[in-house]
Amino acid sequence: MSRYILALTAAIVCSAPVLAETENQTQPQPQPQTTQHHGHSAAQHAAHGTKPSSAKAVPREPGQSAFAAIQEIVAILEADPETDWSRVDIEALRNHLADMDNVTLRADVKTLPVEDGYRFTVTGDGDVTNSIRRMLTAHAATMNGTHGFRYEVAEVPGGAILSVYVSKPSDLQKLSGLGFIGVMTLGAHHQEHHLALASGQSPHH
Repeated sequence: MSRYILALTAAIVCSAPVLAETENQTQPQPQPQTTQHHGHSAAQHAAHGTKPSSAKAVPREPGQSAFAAIQEIVAILEADPETDWSRVDIEALRNHLADMDNVTLRADVKTLPVEDGYRFTVTGDGDVTNSIRRMLTAHAATMNGTHGFRYEVAEVPGGAILSVYVSKPSDLQKLSGLGFIGVMTLGAHHQEHHLALASGQSPHH
């Protein structure tokens, strides 16, 4: 009997590795992870200096403010089915933006307090002179009386004088803080003016 038990025990011990190996063969083996995406691995993208398509960046900045302003107006005109392209004049808008650039960055301004307001003498050389005259005349015509401010323009050698008068003494401090270029921004009418100008509808040019 003892011999039978010993033989049976030996058989069980010997068969255990075989059974374990058989079970391992029947279990699904885990697959090695891969970094491939649509047939291209991250390493391949890095090697070629590219990004996966899902992370591709799209540039948005036009690179120059005047160009961006023109691009915006052209997009508006293209989106409007009633645009009369026979009247559109984008070159006129470009010239106006050049005037704005000259007045903002290249003009010399002298400020003098006067009764009930300020007098701004704005001058410049070459093309800046005519830019000053066009810009000041157009702004005064558009904004006269708005916010209680009264505007007068007179040409002088090299440019023009813009006189601005307030209707309330309390506005003198505001006018002083704004200065010439601040006054020129009042009303935020430039955007509408740009669209009208490009559409051939501007009353000032």
